[in-house]
Amino acid sequence: MLYAILCYNSEAAVGSWSKQYHDETMARLHVVNDKLAKQGRLGPVARLLPTTAATTLRKSRGENLVIDGPFAETKEQLLGFYVVDCASLDQAIETAKELAVANPGTGSYEIRPVAELHDHKLPASGSPRRE
Repeated sequence: MLYAILCYNSEAAVGSWSKQYHDETMARLHVVNDKLAKQGRLGPVARLLPTTAATTLRKSRGENLVIDGPFAETKEQLLGFYVVDCASLDQAIETAKELAVANPGTGSYEIRPVAELHDHKLPASGSPRRE
């Protein structure tokens, strides 16, 4: 089953990292990414631009409203996500724990099963492929 691992943290906290700390953290995360890719379990991974670059479409029964900014004001923002093929929720939790070790400090990882809308397989390259 595919699981989305959503990466939350304070944009201000992450934005205050030194270049060295950022590069070291990204290197540790790439170790986890490489492991998952070699296992054929890594799907799309994305780091989102800051919420200041966001646009939100608020749905309503009348006319929809397009506004600048994120959907909600919170202390932590969705900064990125992983899609990972896991045999169980326990394996998804273990994967999130590996990411947390690679990226110490504040924040959280939300784990959600993904409803598959299209049949596909994850090749070892880490890029999803539709069949």
